Amino acid sequence: MTETLIRLTTARCRIDRLDAADALALAAITDASVTEQVHFLPTPFTEADARALIARSGGDDVFHAVREGAALIGVIGVHRRGHDHEVGYWFAAAARGRGLAREAVAAVVRDLAAARPGGTIVAECRPGNARSEALLRRIGFAPTGQAGRRPGRMLFAWRAGADYRIDVC
Repeated sequence: MTETLIRLTTARCRIDRLDAADALALAAITDASVTEQVHFLPTPFTEADARALIARSGGDDVFHAVREGAALIGVIGVHRRGHDHEVGYWFAAAARGRGLAREAVAAVVRDLAAARPGGTIVAECRPGNARSEALLRRIGFAPTGQAGRRPGRMLFAWRAGADYRIDVC
């Protein structure tokens, strides 16, 4: 599935694959407020780190750019875990608090659910990261009560709401 998620559009965002031209902007939006939450990102996160992340994107781990107009405002990772998928994300400080992350992550989760009916979609969240936990809950994730794969993380699973349906032709 990750290889088919190439481009989505929401009311305010465009979601597509990160590419080499995004490296400088990616480094700029990935500050310490992000790297202290995302375990695999070094601090400081440099343009060279951004280039390396973009180069490794593909296959089971695809990183998508979230753009508002032409500006890169966030990243959504989609990670295949067998038949299931994990989503993760980070957004520029300037983009937070405006509902853009909720809008973009919800669009990606809906696309994953439509492409893989019956598959599980999960996310991990560090206890105490209230903003991220609130976003996950708003778009239909619920805590599983299980620890995540990463140390100190809680596992959340997406559950389609009562009004969610997939039409199959």
